[in-house]
Amino acid sequence: MDVRHLELLRDLAERGSVTAVAAATRRTPSAVSQQLKVASREFGAMLVEPAGRGLRLTEAGRLLAGGGLEVAEAVERVQATWDKFRNAPSGAVALAMLPSAATFLLPQVMHELRGERIELRCTDVDLAEAEFGGLVADHDIVLAHSLTSRAPAGTEGLRAVRLVREPLDIALPAKHPLTRRQAVSAEDLVDEDWIGVPVGYPFDTVLQAIERKTGNSLRVTQRLRDNRLIEALVASGQGLAVLPRFTTREERGLALRPLLGIPSRRYVFAVMRRDRAERLAVRRVLDAFVRVADAVTQMGA
Repeated sequence: MDVRHLELLRDLAERGSVTAVAAATRRTPSAVSQQLKVASREFGAMLVEPAGRGLRLTEAGRLLAGGGLEVAEAVERVQATWDKFRNAPSGAVALAMLPSAATFLLPQVMHELRGERIELRCTDVDLAEAEFGGLVADHDIVLAHSLTSRAPAGTEGLRAVRLVREPLDIALPAKHPLTRRQAVSAEDLVDEDWIGVPVGYPFDTVLQAIERKTGNSLRVTQRLRDNRLIEALVASGQGLAVLPRFTTREERGLALRPLLGIPSRRYVFAVMRRDRAERLAVRRVLDAFVRVADAVTQMGA
């Protein structure tokens, strides 16, 4: 049994197409297809079948793909045991991170890991909640967001560790009349213009909740991803927005107020493939994120 064939089947299960596997492993699609044929001959069973213009795993292929994950987990556990024996977690750890979460977590994590033989390879990615799970194919740890305390949608079968519960506040221009209040209600907000985020992002669900509670449609004039850009627009009087409490700077000409009567918070998770979560270096980095997140929560940021 060639472990490399199990790994190939696992890659196809995770990435969904021969083309995606080829791109990720720097091979041609024809080379990947040829290796799948060799694997089928080795195991004596059809492991893939045509699906449109591509290939998909058969039941036998899915079974062996699951075995590939188990083998990978076992190998990583042995490596972790060896690294622990040598007292030397080391190597590169690839991070894909939601920027607005990384802003209050990553600097202190990097400070904590200073001097260790771990190299962090960081990528900032702003996606809808359900899209973060796909990033684990190419990254060891993914910082994702969820509107609920449950793991983000699309991360089923992955290891997910909850790091932070962050309030989402209503951002107002500094001179807006509502800033005279300590908190605002849904009814206070229905006649305002809004700078929103794309549908599918946690912040947008807060606006949807306001609409459901009041029975009114909100005027969303723009849908943007960059929180700093949204802050600038709010500060200039272009509308209100939902923004995260820990990284929004009120001195930029805006004010934050809690929203009454509607749950308005997001949860930040560290999401990992189960085999990669066994690596000692990955566990060390995860532990650093957990400690920093705990400190942020205790401080109330």
